[in-house]
Amino acid sequence: MMKTLFVAAALMAAAPIATPAFAQDSSQAPVFGQVTLSAGFDDDPLQRRFRAGGPNNASRLPGSCTGNVGTPPDFRVTYTAGSAPLIFRSVSLADTTLVINGPDGRWYCDDDGFGDLDAEYRFNRPQSGVYDIWIGVIGRAEADATLVVTERP
Repeated sequence: MMKTLFVAAALMAAAPIATPAFAQDSSQAPVFGQVTLSAGFDDDPLQRRFRAGGPNNASRLPGSCTGNVGTPPDFRVTYTAGSAPLIFRSVSLADTTLVINGPDGRWYCDDDGFGDLDAEYRFNRPQSGVYDIWIGVIGRAEADATLVVTERP
């Protein structure tokens, strides 16, 4: 009996630890580009137009993520923080969502926070580092959208 328990314990210790697998892959190059910004950046608000959406259901991510998103990030912002908030918005004629993988590795999501079916996520005390951004679409595979990055409320 003791030998059986020892073997079972050894097998459990040798088994790989299960980690969640997400379709979103921050290691891939962003589809629609990237930018490096520092607090107080001159071209505020920064705006980038692209095709939002994709084949992956964002609800599989931690938190309250929704919408259909792509696998690689849509856009990447490398940010040096100051005292101002950092705000991401999606603007579209479609119902869009935001999915952001922050510098801390956590997932941040919003649906309709900016009103009129547009999303907004506000980091009141942003961290310096990389923000990978996906704009998701509700009820459709893809839609035209604009990502807005600003420090102005």
